[in-house]
Amino acid sequence: MDDRAGIRATYDRIAAHFSSTREYPWPEVESFCAGRRAATALDIGCGNGRHTELLAEHADRVIGLDVSRELLSAAGERAPEAALVAGDAASLPIADGSVGLAVYVATLHHLPTRCLRRESLDELARALDDDGAALVSAWSTAHDRFEADADAETGFDTEIDWTLPGGETVPRYYHIYTLAEFDADLAASDLTVIESFVSSGNCYAVVESS
Repeated sequence: MDDRAGIRATYDRIAAHFSSTREYPWPEVESFCAGRRAATALDIGCGNGRHTELLAEHADRVIGLDVSRELLSAAGERAPEAALVAGDAASLPIADGSVGLAVYVATLHHLPTRCLRRESLDELARALDDDGAALVSAWSTAHDRFEADADAETGFDTEIDWTLPGGETVPRYYHIYTLAEFDADLAASDLTVIESFVSSGNCYAVVESS
């Protein structure tokens, strides 16, 4: 079921507490960005801007995109030089071939259907310029939270609670990928995969536009 509005409402609701727990960029994102430079960089699902802030060190202009306006507000405090946009990863409000560097991390797995997830990968490919590169990630069955079948071809849908101060829990939708399924969705997209791997319980891929 396509419940993108519900996902947006969830992250607006938990934004303040969520943001307070997201201080540092992921090491995998830092490694990907190292040595790269672009005129325009894009952070898809930017959250509180921790990776937007990092991208600003590697680009003349950086755009942070998220469905949650509350998280965008937090990103504005952290990365005030960024252009922050409320938008959907499956329908990017970004011109064709305008992005030289992008990160799309910890967001793909929140899109509630496989069709939307694949559309978002095609949108990333459309936005990248001819020399552009991006890092894509999603939660993996290899995460120690899950008891995974190592031979499984496809992952599964689940809800994982976010616990607010005071004990209230807010369920969040995830699609948990196997690496095989992650690779299959990338292969079906307009992206070219340079490498894919699992690290810290996440599937990752370094990609370019086909």
